[in-house]
Amino acid sequence: MRRVRLSTGFQLTLDGDILGLLEALYREVTLKRALQVSFEDMMREIQSLVEQMGEEERRRYLVESLFLNSVTYENEMLDAYMRRLTGRKKGGRGRSAGGSA
Repeated sequence: MRRVRLSTGFQLTLDGDILGLLEALYREVTLKRALQVSFEDMMREIQSLVEQMGEEERRRYLVESLFLNSVTYENEMLDAYMRRLTGRKKGGRGRSAGGSA
C-alpha cells in the first residue's frame, strides 16, 4: 500500500480507511497546532493529500466519505426526530456532561 505525507511529516498508509485518515488529520493538524487551525489550514492539508492520491485511491476515499456522511446525516435526522418526540432540546445530556449539581 502506498503512503502519503502530511505537512507535519507524518506518513499515512492509504488503506481505504476514512476514519484512519480523519484521525490522522485531527491528530497531526488540529492537535499539533493546539486547536489553532483554520478552515483554510485544514483545506490545504486535505487538498495536499488528495493530490498525492491516484485515481483509484481518490475513488475509494470518496465512496467511504459519502458512506460515512450518509450515516452521520441519518443519525442526525433520527436524533432530531427523537428530540421532537420527547420534547428534549439538542445537546441535553444531563448533569454528567459537565453541568453542576
